[in-house]
Amino acid sequence: MDFYLTALLQGLCFSGIALGIFISMKIFNIPDITTDGSYTLGGAVTAVMLLHHVPGYLILPVVILAGGIAGAITGFIHTKLKVNPLLAGILVMTALYSVNLTLMGRSDLPLINTSSLFTIVNLIANPNQNTLVILLFFVAITTFLIGYLLKTDFGIAMRATGNSESMIRALGVNTDRMKIIGLALANALTAVSGYLVTQFQSFADISMGIGIVIVGLGSVIIAETLINWLNITSVWLSLLLILGGAIIFQLVLAFTLNIGVDANLLKLVTAVFVLLIVGLPRLKNSQS
Repeated sequence: MDFYLTALLQGLCFSGIALGIFISMKIFNIPDITTDGSYTLGGAVTAVMLLHHVPGYLILPVVILAGGIAGAITGFIHTKLKVNPLLAGILVMTALYSVNLTLMGRSDLPLINTSSLFTIVNLIANPNQNTLVILLFFVAITTFLIGYLLKTDFGIAMRATGNSESMIRALGVNTDRMKIIGLALANALTAVSGYLVTQFQSFADISMGIGIVIVGLGSVIIAETLINWLNITSVWLSLLLILGGAIIFQLVLAFTLNIGVDANLLKLVTAVFVLLIVGLPRLKNSQS
């Protein structure tokens, strides 16, 4: 049971990535590969600051700012320099590898016997249950803030930029600015996932972000499939399903390991699982 509880906790930690991918790919239709670098950036900043005994309430704002700057740079390169968004993300992701390595000073930073969010706040004696309560509260606040933002006039303008850029530009909205802010927000959320995961697993690694975009994409695709099946139009329900998609994704991977699949094949299993989620609905539609 603890095995699946750990998967649940990881799913909650990855909720920021899922929300970030939702904003970049589903709202703005931008395949943002910066995710791989900004996730590691969040972890690297968290680890370095924890090792230097920086107060916890200062770490999260710095992580959000760092991730936001990374996303804004990608948005700037895409909108102002007219570079393909995929290439812009790859360029920033590549640059972030060096930035993260410089910040960390080495390829990995263990945080054993270092205080973290999950050890400072003690609500329940059981460590896993205590972590679960903290993550549920953290994710609930984050989801509420994103949902509230998307319901404001600014959020509606963001969503309209992705749906019909020419129309919203004709109404006087600066779509370039919307894209830059949107990508900054998406990568800030991704960095927050790095912040949570680093404290959850008690180490940061320079390669922790490799392929992490697949986790977010898989979570969003699971949610999108459910949204289409249930014909959901509510922003709040959509965000909740995205969180559910992140949890389901991790539970499926946990089940895969639990039945004896070699851990070395986990990335392959992840890729195949996402391919099935993407391909089966389209295959079914083509046959009907």
